[in-house]
Amino acid sequence: MMVGNLLIGCAGWSIPFSQRDQLPGEDSHLERYARHFNAVEIVSSFHRPHRKSTYARWAASVEDSFRFSVKIPQEISHEARLRGTGHLLEEFLSECTRLGDRLGCLLLELPPTLHYDPAIVGSFFEQLRRMVDVPVACEPRHVSWFNDDVDQQLASFRVSLVASNPDALHSGRGKSHGGWTEIAYIRLPGTPRVYSLQHDPFHLTQLADQLRHLSQSRKTTWCIFDNTTLGTAIENAMELTQLCRPTPL
Repeated sequence: MMVGNLLIGCAGWSIPFSQRDQLPGEDSHLERYARHFNAVEIVSSFHRPHRKSTYARWAASVEDSFRFSVKIPQEISHEARLRGTGHLLEEFLSECTRLGDRLGCLLLELPPTLHYDPAIVGSFFEQLRRMVDVPVACEPRHVSWFNDDVDQQLASFRVSLVASNPDALHSGRGKSHGGWTEIAYIRLPGTPRVYSLQHDPFHLTQLADQLRHLSQSRKTTWCIFDNTTLGTAIENAMELTQLCRPTPL
C-alpha cells in the first residue's frame, strides 16, 4: 500500500495507445486510470468550464480515497490577473465543488509577467477563502514571488507554493515548498524539454526518497507528472508509485 498522505498522478487521465495494455478495461479512461493512481490534476478547467454534472460524474467514477486537483481558469489567473475576479471565482467554484470530498486541491498557475503585489494577492485570497476552504497550491513564474514575505502572506491564507521542475528561473527556490507547510505540491513537466522527456530511474529513486521525507512532515504531499506530450507521464507515475510502496518486513 502507499504512504497514506502521498498522492501521485498525472495532469489529466487520458491513456495513450502505448499505455493501454498497462491500464486495461472497457470502462472510461478515468475509471481505468483511477484503479492505478490515487490522484489526478484536472488541467482542462484552465481552458474551459465544465458542467456541474460532469464534475459530479467524475467524482462518482472513483473511490472515496481518490483526490482531484483542479486548475483555476486562465480567465482568472492570466486575463484578469487576479483582479476583480469575484464573479468568475463563484462560477468556477460552483462547478468544481461538485466533486465533493474528492476535491483535494485548487491549483493556481500564474503568468511569468505577473509581479508579486501584496495588496492584489491579499484581496484575491481573502475573497477565495470566503468562498471555499480547500487547500490551494500556487505556481508563480516571476522571481518576485520567491521570498520570505510572500511565504508568510501565502501561509496566512493556507496557500502552498508549487515546487516545479525545471527550475532555472527560481535558482532552486521553487523546490523549497514555500508558503503554507501543511501540504507540498510537486509538478514535473520533464527536463530539459518540458512536457516531453521521461524521467530516468535515478531521478525517480531520488524523488521517492524526497516524497517519503515530505510525507513525514506534511498533511498531504502531491506529485503530479505533466510530461504528457509523448505519453511518458503515466509510465513515470506508475514507476514512482511502485518505488513509494513500503518495503515488506
